[in-house]
Amino acid sequence: MSSLAFSDRPLVEAREVGLTYPGRTVLKGVNLSVQSGELVSVLGPSGSGKSTLLRILAGLLKPTSGQVFNGGVALDGPRPDVALAFQDPCLLPWLSVERNVGFGLGFSRQPALSRAQRRERITAALDEVGLAHARAYMPRQLSGGMAQRTALARCLTRQPRTLLLDEPFGALDEVTRADMQRLLVKVVQDTHAGTVLVTHDIDEALLVSDRIVLLGAQGALIAQWQVTVPMPRATAVHALGALRIEILEALQDSMSSGRPAYSVVSA
Repeated sequence: MSSLAFSDRPLVEAREVGLTYPGRTVLKGVNLSVQSGELVSVLGPSGSGKSTLLRILAGLLKPTSGQVFNGGVALDGPRPDVALAFQDPCLLPWLSVERNVGFGLGFSRQPALSRAQRRERITAALDEVGLAHARAYMPRQLSGGMAQRTALARCLTRQPRTLLLDEPFGALDEVTRADMQRLLVKVVQDTHAGTVLVTHDIDEALLVSDRIVLLGAQGALIAQWQVTVPMPRATAVHALGALRIEILEALQDSMSSGRPAYSVVSA
C-alpha cells in the first residue's frame, strides 16, 4: 500500500470533530483525512475516543462540533459505501456463511440488486477472503479466524469505498491474527478502500499501516507517523524497531502529560 500514489483529495475527512457529554469531553478538535487505498491505524489509551471516532466516521454518531466529509460530501448518516466491522464478528447463528455474508444487501439504504447480482457479490467476497469452500457452513462450524473472514466478507459485499475496523483481530490467537493482518493488507490493495483500523496493538499498526495516528487521553489527535517500510513487513523488525519505540514513548507520554498537539513523520 505504501507504494500507491495517493491523490491530494481525501476520501474521508474529519474537520475539528468533537464530542462532549455533560461533564465529559470524549473527542476534541480531531482533524483526520484518509485517502482511497490508504490504511490509517488509530492508536490510543483506553477511553481516548478511538471507537467513538470510528462510529462518527461511519455516520452512526453525530459529533457535537466539527464535521465529517466522505467523498467531499458532508456525512449526515450511514452510507451504503461505508462498511464497519467489530471485534465480535456478529454473525447470525441461524444463517449459513453465505447468507451471513449477504445479510444487509437488501437494507433500504443499499442499492437495489437482482438475485444474480447479489450472488455475484457474495461469491466475489468469499473468494477474496478465502472462504469459497465454506459458504454452506454454519457459524458454529467456524474457527475464530474464519468467523472474522466472514465478517470481513460481509463488509466487502457492499463494495465499500470506506472500510472501518474496530479492533477486529483482538480476540484471535497470534498465528490467526497474523494471517488476518496479511489478508487485510491484501483486501485494501485489491479494493482501494480508504481504511481506518482502530487497534491497541502497536506491532499490528506497524505491520499493516500506511500511516499511524495517536489519540491522547484527552481525545485529541496528538501525533502521527508515516510508515514507508515496504510490504510485507513481518521480517522488517530492525527497520521498524526505532519507530515502535518512538510510538510507544508517545503513547506512554500521552497517558501522563496531556500535552498539546504535535506531529511526527517517520520512515
